[in-house]
Amino acid sequence: MAEAYICAAVRTAGGRRNGRLSGIHANDLGARALDAVVARAGIDPSVIEDVIFGCVTQAGEQAGQVGRMAVLASGLPDSVPAVTIDRQCGSSQQAIQFAAQAIMSGTQDVVIAGGVESMSRAVMGSNYLPGSGISPISDTIKQKYGVKGFSQFVGAEMVAKKHGFTRDDTDAFGVESQRRAAAATEAGAFKDEIVPVEIVTPEGEIEMHTVDEGIRPGTTKEALAGLKTMAEGGILTAGTSSQICDGSSAVLVASAEAVKRYGLTPLARIHNLTVTAGDPVIMLEEPLFATDKALARAGLKIGDIDLYEVNEAFASIPMAWAKHTGADPDKLNVNGGAIALGHPLGATGTKLMTTLIYGLKARNKRWGLQTMCEGGGVANVTIIEMA
Repeated sequence: MAEAYICAAVRTAGGRRNGRLSGIHANDLGARALDAVVARAGIDPSVIEDVIFGCVTQAGEQAGQVGRMAVLASGLPDSVPAVTIDRQCGSSQQAIQFAAQAIMSGTQDVVIAGGVESMSRAVMGSNYLPGSGISPISDTIKQKYGVKGFSQFVGAEMVAKKHGFTRDDTDAFGVESQRRAAAATEAGAFKDEIVPVEIVTPEGEIEMHTVDEGIRPGTTKEALAGLKTMAEGGILTAGTSSQICDGSSAVLVASAEAVKRYGLTPLARIHNLTVTAGDPVIMLEEPLFATDKALARAGLKIGDIDLYEVNEAFASIPMAWAKHTGADPDKLNVNGGAIALGHPLGATGTKLMTTLIYGLKARNKRWGLQTMCEGGGVANVTIIEMA
């Protein structure tokens, strides 16, 4: 089977809800990542055979095939096709896997995988037509699972309870995510992976957005302890949940033949692609079992992996993942996660892959594993080997 290589990876710095990136249309935000990843790869954009873009809230400005619109807003030629996919939080991680599958099958040689989410401008849930009385879940499904609907908040609390975590445990995890993100920013760990985005401030000044806006240096357990829980009787709060975020990201995936033909420099080889599904009620626990399957298929053990990126949708998820797999906490989300850096839904998959690659590169390490929980009880796992 042909090998698939990631030859460039970029992300924007995250923007808070109604923050520094909120004035940018999602098409233009996505285009910024596309242009940057092409520039980083040093490739003629006309040879790109497809763009696979993740986006979850495909409504308003993100409707109408936002992947193709991002291409049209970019410097890529009109001849480059695109498709927009929704695998909930794993949308752009799935985009990587679809791109790799195209390369490995020999169908295509150069594909961009990426994603965008402007959660300020296309509000989460707006594609559900709120107030219309229309539900995306049929009565058949509700009766089958004995629920009125599926809730990620409920699922996150169920995971916390099942694995025996306390409020103190999750608050400590939230503090550590903020500490690591602040330390990484201070040390310049994100400098090479972030593509600057030109913004206009409320004062009318032009600036470059280069720093993740959601980081709260100096966060303490005492401060988090004062926050209200999201659910009555629960333990998770806004301080132990992913931040609403605006952002885009992209990676360029190429075959060995394309690497040679176009003089590309591989960053990493895609070693394993796994996707599994399970209980849609507890929903967010699936990364645990998906990782078991991925490692078995790859012939690796958790101790073989040098760094892990496990999306911090809620603190209970990476905590349960680490407990289940026996992963070393010191290798988990070493530069912080979505609790501090934000979770721009459809862009998070390629965002985390970018951070994983640069984290491995900085440490001269070999193996990386990325996974995340997704609505409906689905999870993706991608294992890479640095080139």
